[in-house]
Amino acid sequence: MEKISYLLCFCSIFSSSASEFKLMFPVKNKQWSLKESTSRLGNLKFRSHQCPTENVLDSQTLRVFVATWNVGGKSPHSDLNLDNFLQVEDPSDIYVLGFQEIVPLNAGNVLVIEDNEPAAKWLALINQSLNKTSKDLKANGGLLFFQKPSLKKVSKSFRTEKGRRLKICNCPSDLEKKNSKDSCFGCQESYIYEDDSSSEEDDGSSSFVMTGITTNQLKYSLIASKQMVGIFVTVWAKKELVQHIGHLRLSCVGRGILGYLGNKGCISVSLSVHQTSFCFVCSHLASGEKEGDELRRNSDVIEILKNTQFRKICRAPCQRIPEKIIEHDRVIWLGDLNYRIALSYSETRKLLENNDWDALLEKDQLKIEREAGRVFEGWKEGKIYFPPTYKYSNNSDAYAGDTVTSKKKRRTPAWCDRILWHGNGIQQLSYIRGESRFSDHRPVCAVFEVQVAVVDGKSKKEVSGSDITIEIEGLLPPTPARYLHNQYVSSCTNSSYTIYIVVFMTT
Repeated sequence: MEKISYLLCFCSIFSSSASEFKLMFPVKNKQWSLKESTSRLGNLKFRSHQCPTENVLDSQTLRVFVATWNVGGKSPHSDLNLDNFLQVEDPSDIYVLGFQEIVPLNAGNVLVIEDNEPAAKWLALINQSLNKTSKDLKANGGLLFFQKPSLKKVSKSFRTEKGRRLKICNCPSDLEKKNSKDSCFGCQESYIYEDDSSSEEDDGSSSFVMTGITTNQLKYSLIASKQMVGIFVTVWAKKELVQHIGHLRLSCVGRGILGYLGNKGCISVSLSVHQTSFCFVCSHLASGEKEGDELRRNSDVIEILKNTQFRKICRAPCQRIPEKIIEHDRVIWLGDLNYRIALSYSETRKLLENNDWDALLEKDQLKIEREAGRVFEGWKEGKIYFPPTYKYSNNSDAYAGDTVTSKKKRRTPAWCDRILWHGNGIQQLSYIRGESRFSDHRPVCAVFEVQVAVVDGKSKKEVSGSDITIEIEGLLPPTPARYLHNQYVSSCTNSSYTIYIVVFMTT
């Protein structure tokens, strides 16, 4: 029987408006008969991929809770109740929680390997409050709080059933038909597993990404968690929202010892909800209250914005998946930013005693640096109506400077813990601090209403049902070439796209 070696060299989409080619799927080799190969070519179906923004006909409002807390290197105890901290009586759709100093910043944790036991405990406590699993925790409390739990072990208790795993890419074209042969033009079907190293940046820190919940009774699913020395960030979402979350990526930037170790720096989480991209940046910036230390914090912010890079994961045409922080539609920056008040301790205490927040805020370093355009230009922060969050005496409502006699060890109270945002479609509903005495910092919380773009069902159907005319250019022996030319070459083109396929065939 006459055989043909069929080599599909490339397939690209040419946009008359953009004048650019995009490679859509790799080279394939296969031996087929002439009859079989021509039959297969005749059955090929291709979809046009319109830009998602062209099909957005609706928007949805989500409630996002964001909190930052420097916990002073203390591991949480099993009876620590986070209900008030997480405002569970007024639930949100998404929870973004950032911690600093979840482990002591000693040489062992910074230079060797960090202890991830406290991170596992925090996850268990967060799950207990969000999903009301106190009975379950008491049943295995020994496992979570007296043995040494690992992030991986704790993750298993929150993992969803198979089939509800979180997809790396959730482009509309990919969601339309999971097993469609024409999905080569969209993102490949891939999911984030707990031990899938491809879902995170491989920087040697203890980390995991997991999704879902174990029972239908639980309301929230853990989307992502990451630890870098003392910085720890975790994102949770309502279980019905998980199917609309994708493009999940994480990136770490160290700004500590030698300018790159992880005792200072940030963890950034990038994801999409429906058709809107989000970035959550949890940071711990340079400390110190000497004159000029604010410039080191400015430098940390600039380097974080410059060096944070999210890997490419989506190959869908027209799909804009951001790779830098500032490219996202909605960005929220939280953490111990460490900016201080540019006053002496005595001047600050006097204004505190008079509750003169406005006078104190005029000397807030972050406010001064932002207004001067030296950092966070174009970002927003809500009005502060709460006292400075640092530094408190142990298990006390008194500032540490009131009990410390040594001026060298005394710290001037300051609003170190902050939450800022960038982008449109974000409205802050509240900006408060918590009153837990667990550490020398008070936690800071904000609630946002955010708008997300949604592609409705009609638009998805139109996208998947669109036709594209195919042009085939054959470099073939005379007889097969004429045969294919007569059977499959079409001269008409779509007004926006033309697909070119080069086929080599030998008898």
